[in-house]
Amino acid sequence: MKISSYGTASTFRAVWENFFHYLREHWNIKDAEKITGEMIAAYMDYKSEYHVSKQYLEKISSALGKLEIALQCYTKNKYGESKYYDFSIRQFILNEARNLDLVANNYHNRAYENPEFLIASLSDPLHRMAAQIQYEGGARLEGISLIKLEQLHGIKYDTITNSDKAIIFTKEKGGKEDDVLISIDIYDQLLGYITANKRFKIDRQKYSTDIRETCIKLGIPAEGSHGFRWNFAKRRMMEYARAGYTYEQSLQAVSWEMKHRRASISEHYLGG
Repeated sequence: MKISSYGTASTFRAVWENFFHYLREHWNIKDAEKITGEMIAAYMDYKSEYHVSKQYLEKISSALGKLEIALQCYTKNKYGESKYYDFSIRQFILNEARNLDLVANNYHNRAYENPEFLIASLSDPLHRMAAQIQYEGGARLEGISLIKLEQLHGIKYDTITNSDKAIIFTKEKGGKEDDVLISIDIYDQLLGYITANKRFKIDRQKYSTDIRETCIKLGIPAEGSHGFRWNFAKRRMMEYARAGYTYEQSLQAVSWEMKHRRASISEHYLGG
């Protein structure tokens, strides 16, 4: 299958090339037929995280929609039947970004002014747990929407805050693996829930809706679940500073904890 043969390729070629580069780098995927809805969601989240323009995110969604159609038409399973692809999550993420004003021509600070109060006000206890993990550990939604018992790695001493923290081992953005440090209290709650229910799992759409509706009720700007990562970055930078790290060292360390490679990415969360 060659994407270059499609009539719409000239319009969406740049998006497809960037997407395929992302797949190779983060998912080690080189065959377009192996693309899944999970990869589509991760890429859309990846792009919206860096506050791209509304027009560009719309173009990405449209290009991925055309890719879905192309794959549907030109790939067959071993029985000669057309393979089924479902990239509909792209539209939900686009709509969510529009509704929350996460895509615009202007940049602003996405951190919540009082994240603890917002988290405590969420209607679903599982959503409160998920939000607390994102707030305390800086994890992306894809890293905490499904957590299994083997991902709970016990307690470690955090030399930055001189305190014990609990460890959740997560895998995000198609292969970036690392520890997420959270409080022992929320870890115990998570452990208790998984012990009773075998796994922790939330529906991202219901989670996002709960956050948005709660923000509306509280009369505060809705920044989505990603806003909790902004809060984490700001707090963690201060913790590194108190531990004697330079600004540049703190930037790099926080970037690594948030599963970024470049220190400059952390500055994205500090402006506004």
